[in-house]
Amino acid sequence: MLIWICVDNKDKENANITKVIDANYWALIELDGGTIKGISFYDNREDFTDWVDCIIMKDKYESYMDFMNDGLMVLVIREQKTITDAIESFIFKELDEVGF
Repeated sequence: MLIWICVDNKDKENANITKVIDANYWALIELDGGTIKGISFYDNREDFTDWVDCIIMKDKYESYMDFMNDGLMVLVIREQKTITDAIESFIFKELDEVGF
């Protein structure tokens, strides 16, 4: 499974999740069986053209319709700040789904 998360820097351990509009980088997380297999960083979402399953966003008030129209599941963090925290919450189904 591939998951997008917008972040402020390329530090895999300490990058802070940002709003889409404020993103310095797009972190692409490869998740397999509840384990992070890899994290890649992109300057723009368009730089990666393969299928992505999900985006985890910072705020439920962000514009998410384009992502839904592209077929992505859209989830929103609660208190999580880092990639690791967000993915852990994803695994334990502790993120909020938008659009429904």
